[in-house]
Amino acid sequence: MKIREITAAIEQFAPLGWQASYDNSGLVVGNPEQEVEAALLAVDVTEEVIAEAEERGCGLIITHHPIIFHPLKRLNSASQVERCVEQAIRRGIALYACHTNLDSAPEGMSYRLAEMLGVKNCTVLEQTLPGEAVGFGVVGELPEPQPTELYLKQVARVLGCRCIRHSRVASEEVRRVAICTGSGGSLIALAQRAGADLYITADLKYNDFTAPEGGLTVADVGHFESEYCAIEILFEILSKKLCTFAVLKSNATRNPISYLV
Repeated sequence: MKIREITAAIEQFAPLGWQASYDNSGLVVGNPEQEVEAALLAVDVTEEVIAEAEERGCGLIITHHPIIFHPLKRLNSASQVERCVEQAIRRGIALYACHTNLDSAPEGMSYRLAEMLGVKNCTVLEQTLPGEAVGFGVVGELPEPQPTELYLKQVARVLGCRCIRHSRVASEEVRRVAICTGSGGSLIALAQRAGADLYITADLKYNDFTAPEGGLTVADVGHFESEYCAIEILFEILSKKLCTFAVLKSNATRNPISYLV
């Protein structure tokens, strides 16, 4: 199957026009007319993932994060990014990223995380396309109020978190929950205005934990942990739209952050 046919199925769900201005989603390495027999899904492009793709006969790697964010001035194996691009080209493996366009898609990343965490009736937190449910983050309700600390322990179990960093527990119970996968510190004020009791995201800075006022608790579950669901979303899109095409989930995709608990 041609790469452009595969990527068209993804872009029906998450058009490239929905990505943030700083992003580099789309076909990063490869020719859209290239024929491939299988695609490998991962969170990041790494040397291990490229080796796995070659071993499993995948001519296309589809990741959430783009391997190239900034222009490359040289390819001399000095960094992992350069080595990955070099290896992909040498091995004839195309690299495609579905990043902030998947984050902002209706029923995209934050919606999926909300579903996993039992949050219902979600609406978009930061709307980026007027009149449509396109944007970053969601806010919704739990079916019943839950003790905040008990719910955070449930979140840790579901997402496989080694630990969760959080602000002071502002209220004993949580009912209204805001969620943004990946780096969501900039949406704390929107979570407050939406009346959330708890805001779940990642990559929070020191001052982010002191910023919330009133009844809002903020929780950092980890970037990788919050975005691993991208693999399942992409798998479902391609399995439904291209039912005869082989789509494989990577066994080599890894969280680059280790925890000493």
